[in-house]
Amino acid sequence: MQHPVMLLVWVLEKLGLGHFAHAYPHLVYTWFFMLVLIALAWLASRKISLVPGRVQNVAEAVLEAVTNFQEGIMGPKGGVFFPFMATLVTFVFFCNFNGLIPGSYAPTSNLNTTLALALTIVVSTHVIGVWKHGPGYVRHFLGPVPAMAPLMFVIESISHLARVLSLSLRLFGNVMGEDLVVSVLFMLGGAYFIPLPMMFLGLFTGFLQAYVITLLAMLYFSEAFEHAH
Repeated sequence: MQHPVMLLVWVLEKLGLGHFAHAYPHLVYTWFFMLVLIALAWLASRKISLVPGRVQNVAEAVLEAVTNFQEGIMGPKGGVFFPFMATLVTFVFFCNFNGLIPGSYAPTSNLNTTLALALTIVVSTHVIGVWKHGPGYVRHFLGPVPAMAPLMFVIESISHLARVLSLSLRLFGNVMGEDLVVSVLFMLGGAYFIPLPMMFLGLFTGFLQAYVITLLAMLYFSEAFEHAH
């Protein structure tokens, strides 16, 4: 669901890149939000001090929250995955939130973006499994009974492919539906602040969806890291 006017698309159109911007607004806004987050991280870390400023304060609060959340799910061993998890939850929440701003666009309301995130999580899960357990990781797909190994391999493969479908459709459906409802309410009664309750609810659901996809990524990584059976 797209707002009638997307500011970045309009800017790129003026620069002669309108065809690309109109065809791939999710890429335009994904790259833009990536650059914004990189810039914010640089601002927060360029002058680290014992008495933090406002930007450093916010960054430290976010990182501490993610650290506590991750340690509660993955334990101390999960520290190696902290950069991935912190980036994932921050990026998804930031994208979800910007879908509520007129003139902006939520890349996570496009299935291409959510599918890319889901593939990254699932592929990384198996990379971690092979890295930790070597070729023995394949036993994770074969089950405990050798005679049932071919059938179990098919079942487990379908199960892991379903993770891609589940992760991508859950995030896409929730964000797209939320943006659709807000857009309809704006058209019906935007001048009378009718969309405001839905927009406040959108802040909560945007955070919730970022929390859920990060939680599932932690669980999948922990499963691959712990054992292969």
